[in-house]
Amino acid sequence: MRILSIQSSVSYGHVGNSAAVFPLQRIGVEVMPVYTVAFSNHTGYGAWRGPLMSGDDVREIVIGIEERGGLEGVDAVLSGYQGSDSIGDAILDAVDRVKRHSPDAIYACDPVLGNAKSGCHVAPEVQNLIRDRVVPRADLITPNQFELGFLTGTTPASLESTLAAVDQVRELGPSTVLVTSVERPDRPSDTIEMLAVTGDGAWLIETPRIPFKVNGSGDVTAALFTAHFRRTGDPADALERTTASVYALLERTYAAGSRELLLVESQEAYAHPDMRFAAHQVR
Repeated sequence: MRILSIQSSVSYGHVGNSAAVFPLQRIGVEVMPVYTVAFSNHTGYGAWRGPLMSGDDVREIVIGIEERGGLEGVDAVLSGYQGSDSIGDAILDAVDRVKRHSPDAIYACDPVLGNAKSGCHVAPEVQNLIRDRVVPRADLITPNQFELGFLTGTTPASLESTLAAVDQVRELGPSTVLVTSVERPDRPSDTIEMLAVTGDGAWLIETPRIPFKVNGSGDVTAALFTAHFRRTGDPADALERTTASVYALLERTYAAGSRELLLVESQEAYAHPDMRFAAHQVR
């Protein structure tokens, strides 16, 4: 399997490609990372150093890959945070180029917009880019529950309203939706859920809530689900494998009191996940 992953890069810590690439490699995926920034650390620290790439920079790198024949046999294009129109245009151009060479490839987009606690934390330009131009071109999206609501103009809360919002966003273009961090009022206390929906049905999975948030976990989730789903076409299996790996990663990171994901230390959880959580079909 080969994935073209267009995301940010940091030298210290793990977000964007610095979170997604190693877990993908550990499960046997050939990854071609293209960086949208090259920062010292993620911006959650409040201070960072390093350059932003322009859309032209990203496009030139992808064209260089294309010239080497590297866009043949690509299974998926994966993108995360998109900081500007020019980056979005370059990613969509990359999707077009990949699909010309690899017609069966999918575009998997993590529509990074914000979360329920802090609200939308991207510029209006990026909000419009993601909602109006990027999501309609995607085959698979991995929003959290807040982002799903933003994309559909709804406030999903119950399982029924979340499923209705997923149906609404699927009408825009994506055939597969993974909703991360589902928090419905009637779920058991101290738990959190993820929901995977395709044209064949919907599957829900529940884990204990680990009481902290760490940057990069969404990037790992999107990457692993994309790879597992692209490999098998089985959304329930992809959901179970992704959940097992990410939960183990978060559990280890929390136990160590680390602000950064213990990505390398948790590598066995990607290759040989402890399948302790079962997905249940809810539709």
